[in-house]
Amino acid sequence: MNPDSAHQILNDTFGYSAFRGAQQAIVEHVSKGGDALVLMPTGGGKSLCYQLPALLRDGVGIVVSPLIALMQDQVDALKQLGVSAAFLNSSLDADTAREVSRQLMRGELKLLYVAPERLMTEGFLNLLERIQQENSIALFAIDEAHCVSQWGHDFRPEYRALTVLHERFPEVPRIALTATADAPTRREIVERLSLEQAQQFVSSFDRPNIKYRVALKNNARQQLLSFLETEHPDDAGIVYCLSRKKVDETAFWLKEQGWDALPYHAGLDAAVRNKNQRRFLREEGVIMVATVAFGMGIDKPNVRFVAHLDLPKSMEGYYQETGRAGRDGLPANAWMAYGLGDVVSMRQMLLSGDAPEERKRVELQKLDALLGFCESTECRHQTILRYFGEEHPGDCGQCDNCLTPVDTWNATQASQMALSCVYRTGQRFGVAHLIDVLLGKTTPKIEQFNHQQLSTFGIGKELAQQQWSSVYRQLTAGGFIEVDIEGYGGLRLAEASRPVLRGEQEVWLRRDAEPAKRRTSKAERGSRLREAFEGANEDPMWLELKAKRMELAREQGVPPYVIFHDSTLLEILNQRPKTLDEMGRISGIGQAKLVKYGDAFLQVVEDAANGR
Repeated sequence: MNPDSAHQILNDTFGYSAFRGAQQAIVEHVSKGGDALVLMPTGGGKSLCYQLPALLRDGVGIVVSPLIALMQDQVDALKQLGVSAAFLNSSLDADTAREVSRQLMRGELKLLYVAPERLMTEGFLNLLERIQQENSIALFAIDEAHCVSQWGHDFRPEYRALTVLHERFPEVPRIALTATADAPTRREIVERLSLEQAQQFVSSFDRPNIKYRVALKNNARQQLLSFLETEHPDDAGIVYCLSRKKVDETAFWLKEQGWDALPYHAGLDAAVRNKNQRRFLREEGVIMVATVAFGMGIDKPNVRFVAHLDLPKSMEGYYQETGRAGRDGLPANAWMAYGLGDVVSMRQMLLSGDAPEERKRVELQKLDALLGFCESTECRHQTILRYFGEEHPGDCGQCDNCLTPVDTWNATQASQMALSCVYRTGQRFGVAHLIDVLLGKTTPKIEQFNHQQLSTFGIGKELAQQQWSSVYRQLTAGGFIEVDIEGYGGLRLAEASRPVLRGEQEVWLRRDAEPAKRRTSKAERGSRLREAFEGANEDPMWLELKAKRMELAREQGVPPYVIFHDSTLLEILNQRPKTLDEMGRISGIGQAKLVKYGDAFLQVVEDAANGR
């Protein structure tokens, strides 16, 4: 491969003057015919790692993708760049699918996206063999490769059969790509896809543009509303909820508050889901309230926030979901409301299913890692990267723990009281009752079980109810207390509690901050501007650039970000190019887009300069 050719295509087609991170090494390796496993965070530029080699090599690049929406977006974006691309999936009618197959046979396509189910049919594999003989296949790209892992919530059994590509097309290079994979998942990808000889490219998992914050649950809806009003009055974002019912209720409630919010979950009619997803992708400022059924493969770069109203199942899930914010590299927020109820309900969910015991054990370990993240007093970027086997110096300036250092206290005595109360009451009651015992409250339930006679009755009056709730939450998250599923959610002592009760181990807990008061009213919402764009929203030209982008997107029938990313618009705003040559030097504007849109955006700049 000629490196100059790669740089030429990078600049002329994609509009970038330089590769990012490991992109160049990956492109060179695959272009020369090598297999590769690429682990790169969302927004890190994974698609370029197979698109560019496909353009450099003879033949067509076959991209295996599990998501219809992603295929559509990628093909739309490639066509905007002047690249001949198509997709084959169940959304196409028979005539259109046949025409795509004919284009494939005639050698007219450089990239074809295909669902794994269609790829694995004998008819399609035979078609690929004919293509290889007559025109050649440039490469196989296996996107979202973590779908091969039985431990992930995105598991797709069809992915396990993709070893057939290596068996039937041993001379065609394969590149497997994922944004989320801990060490066990990486090993499984290698094993299941026969990539033992593939070179691994592991990029940093850090997302320095994302600000991570975990808020203690205290009326989560109002907390969410305050977060939106204060920081994201006009932004697109995603709000994740655990249940379909909560998705519907939250979307309805946000709409009542004046927000453009839409629900998305597997229980909705497919036409409604597709309509809502299309609006989210193609319009500005839409908030999607969703279960984890939504998001994988969503290619919208200007999602400015991801909020969780419920605890995810694992660090991988959390990392993957929050990674849907700020794909354009501009500042974004990952905000989560978390409480003791989340810990109890999530453990119940994991333990009460029909999964094998080994799987339950693995899932509980993953949940424990996430709970540790929530309760951690350390830099959150550091905690996330440590989970993925990467070092981070801390003090990121982009998380709640670094921006507002956490106050901790020696909670050894309080922990002994809390644990002792669990033991004295028979290890069968929930938190509310345990706190009543510690505070010495006389309730019907306490009298029913004669718990006013216990030695722990009333010994905890020095702490308030909210403080005891914090102690139990952190002890549960720390593995000192377990949830007894058969005991209907009651708490029982874990083995780790023994040294604490014996006085052999100190316990330090974080001191929960006072609930933040709402700082804005609904009437003030429109006047709040994020600092992320350094005053861009105050410049009339910024609004004109976005309006022109929306106008062109509607004409083309594509999402606005397929025309230009926000980061490209910002560069136009800051540089204010006067000629097509100056416009062409802006990152993200290749030759095809310069020809299509250069004059239109130059006119916006000129009108702004002349005060029109």
